[in-house]
Amino acid sequence: MPSVLRNRTYRRLFTAQVVALVGTGLATVALSLLAYDLAGDGAPAVLGTALAIKMTAYVTVAPLATAVAARVPRRTLMAATDLVRAGVAAALPLVTEVWQVYVLVFLLQAASAAFTPVFQATIPQVLPDEQDYTRALSASRLAYDLESLCSPVLAAALLAVVSYDRLFAGTAAGFLASAALVTATALPGPAAAETGGVHARAAFGTRLFRATPRLRALLALDLAVAAAGSMVFVDTVAVVRGHLGRAEGAVSVALGAYGAGSVLAALALPRLLRRTTDRAVMLSAAACLPAVLAAVAVLAATTPGPWSWPALLAAWAAIGAACSAVLTPGGRVIRRSAADTDLPAAFAARFSLSHGCWLLTYPLAGWLAPWAGLALTASVLGAAALAATAAAAAMWPVRDPDRLEHVHPDLPPGHPHLADARAAGGGWLHGHHYVIDQHHHRWPGRAGPRRKTPRRSRPGSLRSPR
Repeated sequence: MPSVLRNRTYRRLFTAQVVALVGTGLATVALSLLAYDLAGDGAPAVLGTALAIKMTAYVTVAPLATAVAARVPRRTLMAATDLVRAGVAAALPLVTEVWQVYVLVFLLQAASAAFTPVFQATIPQVLPDEQDYTRALSASRLAYDLESLCSPVLAAALLAVVSYDRLFAGTAAGFLASAALVTATALPGPAAAETGGVHARAAFGTRLFRATPRLRALLALDLAVAAAGSMVFVDTVAVVRGHLGRAEGAVSVALGAYGAGSVLAALALPRLLRRTTDRAVMLSAAACLPAVLAAVAVLAATTPGPWSWPALLAAWAAIGAACSAVLTPGGRVIRRSAADTDLPAAFAARFSLSHGCWLLTYPLAGWLAPWAGLALTASVLGAAALAATAAAAAMWPVRDPDRLEHVHPDLPPGHPHLADARAAGGGWLHGHHYVIDQHHHRWPGRAGPRRKTPRRSRPGSLRSPR
């Protein structure tokens, strides 16, 4: 991992990500305290609504923002969204009504929904080597996990000497530092984009996922992660405080176990992915999630004993490790499934669709537990994770090469794309690294346009026009 930090551009981008994450972590703590000041005992409802607004912004804004980003320099867009986030953070201490919190949260998360996919699409261009890119993905995962572990500790230390509204100043400072780092960094420009309006470019990412088998499987795996992760993020307090009867500090310990498992997996993945495929790692990790949730259901259905607390910590660490092993290689899967010009749209689609999964599972985990109990909640979420993992295994071919032979029945002779093709069965046959783009609208195979070459046809050669 230190080797990729020798790349000056990546080092600055990674530092910008880290300082922005620290600021976001401080804002999470401060927003909880602000909600309590405004709503008292109704604070959980305020935070729940804010979380739903966050997911809605991610689902709806990311594709449109990235489509607009194709017409704006990346450095300008990323710095501008950081400035918007800094302004929102600075305004949060001034609010006096709950509805103002909701408006500012939407603006904050809409800016994040524009920043994150563009940031993700820039990294593979900065680090074109696959091993370096894998290390960068692990570093990014590690940054998220360490933020979740360290930000509450930092916030607690700051609250010992300042009031919570000063934490928003720390958030604004983090975003301003991120903007300064991005502005000082020379970023690669996007490849020549296809023509098309904003709505067409926004819709392309979704079409890319729908048409590419491994990306459909990736979305199913995101649903499995959301099912297991929702049990952790929504129901930990109910399991720890309600079922096990432990003190408030134990909630942080349990969440820390989840983060520790995720960190260990992120550190191990670069070496593991040199030895095996993304598919094998991600499906194996996802298959662990329903098994662990089944164990959690048993734990929640039985009378607590001396074994219950260590068992919960082990289960949360296992979920963290499995989720990290599914999420971290996702960038590699997207990278090999889209042309350079379409990477922003692909990452935006993944960002939006994956958060759509959380938008389904968060309410399920939150509403089912008080009504049906923790054991049934874990069982239902485990069943969802199992179904999603089985669907991913079915959609993602075991043999999944990058290079695929396919027939173009619709391109005219002499088209530049057919420079190495030969006549075959009413079209032109060739093979290359296959992705969905302006020349390839369907995946080759049983659903694709490929036809068998007639026995009597005489293969011809095709030259690109000069």
